[in-house]
Amino acid sequence: MSEVYRFSKTVTDGDGTMRGLLGGKGAGLAEMCRMGVPVPPGFTISTRCCISYLDEGGQLPEDVRADVMEKMKWLEAELGKSLSGDGPPLLLSVRSGARVSMPGMMDTILNLGLNDRTVAKLAEQSGNERFAYDSFRRFIQMYSNVVLGLSHSDFERILEDVREDEGVDLDSQISLDGLKRIVEEYKDLVLEETDQAFPEDPYDQLWGAINAVFESWNNDRAILYRKINNIDHKWGTAVNVQSMVFGNMGDSSGTGVCFSRDPSTGEPGPYGEYLRNAQGEDVVAGIRTPFKIDDPNDPESMAACWPEVYQQLLDTLGVLEKHFGDMQDTEFTVENGRLFLLQTRNGKRTSRASLRIAIDLYKEGLIDKHDAVRKVEPDSMSQLLASEFDQDAKQKLLDSGRLLGRGLNAGPGAATGVVTLSAEKAVELQEEGIPVILVREETSPEDIAGMHVSSGILTQRGGMTSHAAVVARGMGKPCVVGCTTMVVHTAEAAIQFGKRTIREGAFISIDGTTGEILEGKIPTTASPLIQQLSAGTVEPGSEGEQFALLMSWVDEIAKIKVRTNADAPADAKIARLLGAVGIGLCRTEHMFFGEDRIQHVRKMILAADESTRNEALAALQPFQENDFYELFKEMNGMPVTIRLLDPPLHEFLPHGDSLIEGLAHSMGITSTAVRHRVKDLEEANPMLGHRGCRLGISHPSIYRMQVAAIVGAVVRARAEGIDAQAEIMVPLVGAQAELDKVKASIQPVVREADLDLPIGTMIEIPRAALTADEIAESADFFSFGTNDLTQCGMGLSRDDSGSFLPLYIDAGIYARDPFKSIDQKGIGKLVSMAADMGRKTRPGIKLGVCGEHGGDPDSIRFFYKVGLDYVSCSPYRVPIAKLAAARASLEEGA
Repeated sequence: MSEVYRFSKTVTDGDGTMRGLLGGKGAGLAEMCRMGVPVPPGFTISTRCCISYLDEGGQLPEDVRADVMEKMKWLEAELGKSLSGDGPPLLLSVRSGARVSMPGMMDTILNLGLNDRTVAKLAEQSGNERFAYDSFRRFIQMYSNVVLGLSHSDFERILEDVREDEGVDLDSQISLDGLKRIVEEYKDLVLEETDQAFPEDPYDQLWGAINAVFESWNNDRAILYRKINNIDHKWGTAVNVQSMVFGNMGDSSGTGVCFSRDPSTGEPGPYGEYLRNAQGEDVVAGIRTPFKIDDPNDPESMAACWPEVYQQLLDTLGVLEKHFGDMQDTEFTVENGRLFLLQTRNGKRTSRASLRIAIDLYKEGLIDKHDAVRKVEPDSMSQLLASEFDQDAKQKLLDSGRLLGRGLNAGPGAATGVVTLSAEKAVELQEEGIPVILVREETSPEDIAGMHVSSGILTQRGGMTSHAAVVARGMGKPCVVGCTTMVVHTAEAAIQFGKRTIREGAFISIDGTTGEILEGKIPTTASPLIQQLSAGTVEPGSEGEQFALLMSWVDEIAKIKVRTNADAPADAKIARLLGAVGIGLCRTEHMFFGEDRIQHVRKMILAADESTRNEALAALQPFQENDFYELFKEMNGMPVTIRLLDPPLHEFLPHGDSLIEGLAHSMGITSTAVRHRVKDLEEANPMLGHRGCRLGISHPSIYRMQVAAIVGAVVRARAEGIDAQAEIMVPLVGAQAELDKVKASIQPVVREADLDLPIGTMIEIPRAALTADEIAESADFFSFGTNDLTQCGMGLSRDDSGSFLPLYIDAGIYARDPFKSIDQKGIGKLVSMAADMGRKTRPGIKLGVCGEHGGDPDSIRFFYKVGLDYVSCSPYRVPIAKLAAARASLEEGA
């Protein structure tokens, strides 16, 4: 079976469904050829070859080498050109292409096939000697960096020296003699650094390039990008070998990147940039600031300079978008006025753009509701809810002259942090808890770690499709690029705006929505969406309306419901606005820490007799009752699951001398007595100690007070016409007898008020999961506390495992952090087993999950397969969870 697939207007072996085998780029090229889109012909070496190459220690199988040679003969015949230089020269691009886009993470080589003989033939054939040598110097630099491992900066210094000697600013202004000088100095550098001459044989060049692209799957930046984006390390990359078309042949040639819709806002219409007399790397690397595709006020725009080519590009984008049913991100080259597409893919976009594009595509009849839900990535919804700058505070800085400059608004959002001029420094500061703004002349793929940890990104050069812009949008980072009034002085550890110098370590604020850069810190406010929903000012066509429409489709599709974790009315209100259908976890201990009640809690703990303890509990009960009442008001008609006190008592006691003395004075006891009690309550491992239901059994009056407060709040709310739906959850149960003991203590309180409130338990220790059939005899519902179930089941502490968990993930022992995404093989098996056993005992038992896993899309997909009724997560992750739940339902029906 062949592992090498051709694509051209006459013969195409693959198609757009073969992303796993051909990678996204190869599948896109094959599909465009089938559609009749102008694409330079070539062939794709499959991802299977990459995995085989890496498994075999860097050896390309002989049958694949033979297949490549056969496809090269086909390509030469297709174009009437020769790679070996025996006829008109055939030059190649060799590019990576994983099944999902990894912009800039792997390697590319352009102009492959040039040597001293073919460069002369290229000059003769094209009638443009300058173009030929410009292509040659580009090839030597790129090949030397990617294949030979030489430093890019060493070649850049030679280039800068020639520009300086000739008194020009741009590479495109360097003379022919200057280019020839560069080529010779480049070759001398290669010989000096490697002790070998630059390879002349085009097939040696080709094998070196193919191997290098396969190798780049495992370079540091690609590995880190896959970790950040949860991309499978086993997928591998395809290699796309494609005949070159040239954008550097003069002013009638050029290159660019264009989206069919604005990737920042989702607004329909072409959005992109191009450069005349340039090759693709010039645009994406941010080395030159490009011109807009379509700007009525700019005579340098593509629409103004090349109106016919511009219209052809527009028509092609429309065809592609209709065919693929999504916003397209394309790379194109114009060679002497002729348009070629080099790539198309579903474009990366901000959450705001993602929402609008999904809704607009539906309204335009290009997709249905199910497709629209599939278009919006669940995790991207967090960007939609991100804070923005407080406008009054920002205006004060503007009025005081603190505006430093403006750039291109490449990634919406607001970010404040200290100026940091290297990715390494950004990582270092972030580990210390310091927010950073990564500031670079232009970012490169090597900056990926720093970009990941930064609050925002700012660059001196580059356009809206530069590396910084594309990666920042994919990460949801505020980003400002192309701030040409800023100069980065790396050696001096400073940046300069005119006469103003900002040192590394000083705070700046960037507004990725407006492109403004300001000196100092600016506080943030709620996102526009939250403001619209809270104020009830959702207008037709607004983001709020788009969000509401998407969530209505989600509600139609999703089979698993989404509740929220909330202890305060404000959180409950936000969660309900965002679509929560109840509270899955109210942590009552969070209500104990208020200044007006903590002293009562401490008196209760330190009480020397039952009478004193009951007195303290009686003082606490009205506070608890009012807290629950306020939650019932917010969640009128929706279930509110209230977990009884869970943490050990020592967590509520003071540790500082002044606090201990104050408490002792208020209770009329000695400071020594308080200290002794604090020491008595300390535990070597409080996670496994005297807490949860064990505390309720030892001190039943605590749980009776809490249940009395719940009952009082329900009675009060219902008397006012509020449909209070309380559910009582007993934590840390490991045996049916424990739950029975607690129920015997609290049920009389419920029945005395003539109420019938469900009483269930949290399944959070392995024994509870293993005996779930017995516990279900006494429980009205299960709520899986997967945070603690993970800790107990895996023998890991969330507080202490951070020192070694990254090593486990790097080594492949765990695929992901088990506290962020549930360990499906281990802890997940406990959940599945407990769910099955619980339902066998009590067929109608309600099953839910609370904790961080309730907001993780991969975990939600698993919980859906297990058959849970609901998940519960933090308020701002409710839309993420709802969307993930709907997509899980769609996957089942696919």
